[in-house]
Amino acid sequence: MQDGAKVSAPDAVQRFLQGYRPPPGVADELLQRDGRLRPVWAPLIRHLAAQGPETRARAFARGDQYLHDTGVYFRQYTGDGSTERNWPLSHVPVVIAAQEWAQLAEGITQRAELLERVMADLYGPGALVRDGHLPADLVARNPEWLRPLVGVKPRSGHYLHFLAFEVGRSPNGSWLVLGDRTQAPSGAGFALENRMATSRVFHDVYPGANVERLAGFFRGFRDALNGLRQGSESRVGILTPGQHTDTYYEHAYIARYLGFMLLECEDLIVRDGALAVRTVGGAEPVSVLWRRLDSRFADPLELDETSALGTPGMVSALRAGALTMVNCLGSGVLEARALQAFLPRICRALTGAPLKLPNIATWWCGQPRERAYVRDNLERMMIGPAQSTKLPFDMDATTALGGRFRGAAQPSVLDWLEREGDTLVGQEAVTLSTTPAMVEGQLRPRPMVIRVFAARTAEGWTVMPGGYARIGQSGDPTALAMQAGGAVADVWVTSDQPVQAETLAAAPAGPFLRRQPGQLPARAADNLYWLGRYVERAENGVRQLRAYHLRLEEYGPRAVPLVTHLARFLAGFGLDPAPHPLPRGLLAHFDASRGCAAKVRDRFSTDGWNALSDLAATAHDLQGRAQPGDDAARAMSVLLRKIAGFSGLVHDNMFRFLGWRFLTIGRAVERADQMAATLAAFTARDTPRGGFDVAVEVGDSVMTHRRRYSVESGRDTVIDLLALDPDNPRSLRFQLDLLLEEEARLQPPPDRGPLGEAGRRILLARTGLAVATPDQITGARLAALRRDLAAISDALTAQYLS
Repeated sequence: MQDGAKVSAPDAVQRFLQGYRPPPGVADELLQRDGRLRPVWAPLIRHLAAQGPETRARAFARGDQYLHDTGVYFRQYTGDGSTERNWPLSHVPVVIAAQEWAQLAEGITQRAELLERVMADLYGPGALVRDGHLPADLVARNPEWLRPLVGVKPRSGHYLHFLAFEVGRSPNGSWLVLGDRTQAPSGAGFALENRMATSRVFHDVYPGANVERLAGFFRGFRDALNGLRQGSESRVGILTPGQHTDTYYEHAYIARYLGFMLLECEDLIVRDGALAVRTVGGAEPVSVLWRRLDSRFADPLELDETSALGTPGMVSALRAGALTMVNCLGSGVLEARALQAFLPRICRALTGAPLKLPNIATWWCGQPRERAYVRDNLERMMIGPAQSTKLPFDMDATTALGGRFRGAAQPSVLDWLEREGDTLVGQEAVTLSTTPAMVEGQLRPRPMVIRVFAARTAEGWTVMPGGYARIGQSGDPTALAMQAGGAVADVWVTSDQPVQAETLAAAPAGPFLRRQPGQLPARAADNLYWLGRYVERAENGVRQLRAYHLRLEEYGPRAVPLVTHLARFLAGFGLDPAPHPLPRGLLAHFDASRGCAAKVRDRFSTDGWNALSDLAATAHDLQGRAQPGDDAARAMSVLLRKIAGFSGLVHDNMFRFLGWRFLTIGRAVERADQMAATLAAFTARDTPRGGFDVAVEVGDSVMTHRRRYSVESGRDTVIDLLALDPDNPRSLRFQLDLLLEEEARLQPPPDRGPLGEAGRRILLARTGLAVATPDQITGARLAALRRDLAAISDALTAQYLS
């Protein structure tokens, strides 16, 4: 159908659904068993059917552009390392009626509370093993059962606070739980971004579709975490393994969305049994951690001594009751696939009620082929789904656990499966249901699972009204993971009634109060400081290379000694232009800048990140195309304009908090060092003719020099303008003035004590320039100033960044 063609709505829908054929014997989200369209899908399908291919493509492009502009990505791992990939959105959402979702949520809530009780038993009295409801080796052989945590009661009174569940439909249309995510569930932040993108794709449908909003779920959980703090001065943090994990973007996004600190283990320290974060102003207490790394890596003292991610003493802080961990360490034991087979009986034993949502394990284990799979793969089923390699059984742990219940029968997992399998399981094999996805312009059924999230609030468990679906891009149900080429989709829970608009903001509880920004972790400050240095280093390199290529174009490579002098100077900074007009050293500066920004994504604006990413991408692109001379000079001008755009975004729009100050200090230190090196090289007595002009050009002061001095550039005029002028933003004096001002603001009164080492060194260097005359700024004096700047950097690091 072409855009603008007019056909009746039923005819358009029928034509649009031609070729949509779910596999036999498989439940489908779009079509009922009799092949009719499910009523809940009708409005969306009518909208899609009324669009022509071009209109639909433009709508999908809006969602993709949003994800690109926001910087949403996932990290794909290969044999050679990992790369950042665009977020693979399947544009058509999964639509589920609110009434059906309410029934699913009821089962999720029951399961969440059941897992809480199982967790409390496994790390408490051990009654499930003692009374024969669980075989000892299922627990003790699981490396995620952490013996140091046995007997450690959570300060909050609960072991589990945030859970996720993989759910899918059985062939008869009922919901099954495919997996429990209790360790460090991911995806909630991505669900938000999927919703933002999908609402742009269907901007003319979404507002009136009565889709349940997600903000209320996050607001309730945020308030619950804040309520767990010990005192108003303690912090809530999100603990991430770092930027190289595949879900780091989500960690940064959630931290920014909820207003929590994003922390790595190196940010944290345990003193006197309490956890604190290292900040530029000293140690600040942290009493709540939303953990996003696996338990075993959290504490190298008591858990995994090989961990480079952990904080020594983390377990001791939990044992002392000074920290609430979300979820508690050791919760990964609940992800063991074999454990699912025992949950129905455990549920009856603990609650007296049947399990409302059956398990995939109960379906698998009832089939001879599937039971053989369990027997052959038992070791992998004993541990969590994130593990891919076999781990040795801890027989000492098995003995220890079994020894706690002498006299009790201790059946093995295989004994249980042989004896109880037929009563625990159903009699059908499970095939994943399908959902519609656009494939090459056509609607096609694709296998699907949905990740559902549950959070503990003051009122109890609450279930996110939606989630995100993982979509296979082929008929292969094993290709659901993004690492295997799968996609993701939004999940719309739609009501028959208008839904309430939700926001993250809570209703004001009192008079207006302006809150000051929180303290800045030292690691974040360090990355912002070096971000400033690397960006400035790149900019100065671009200016120097442009000066070189302009003269190369005008004079040729050996026509004047100045070209050779410039090339030698550039080579000294790793920017030798001979191998290539855009040296690899310059690209390394751009990559290092982006790497520093990536480590503070929660503190960096989306526009700033996109500008920096575009800058690095442009540099790499030009590196493969630019030719020496005028072409390379024009390429450098392109990069300078993009650097200016980034600087404008950061310095005009960034709030003047501590992060901005360290970014500014980093740029000032680097600009002063680069200018001192430039002046030393191009104002020396033996500098080839034209060197003064190079210095003025690199210092971006050509017009100012002409207006002020009205004479040909000479050493005194160049030194006066680029070293001693307090009003020139490129001069040495300007940078030292800026450093003195910003360092003083790092500890404003009344907190500021005596002048520290960094402040003293800055003041001495600045005073020396303030009283100097051009003839006193010799090459030796400039070299000494560079040494002073290095000492200032070391002092700043020791005082604030360590």
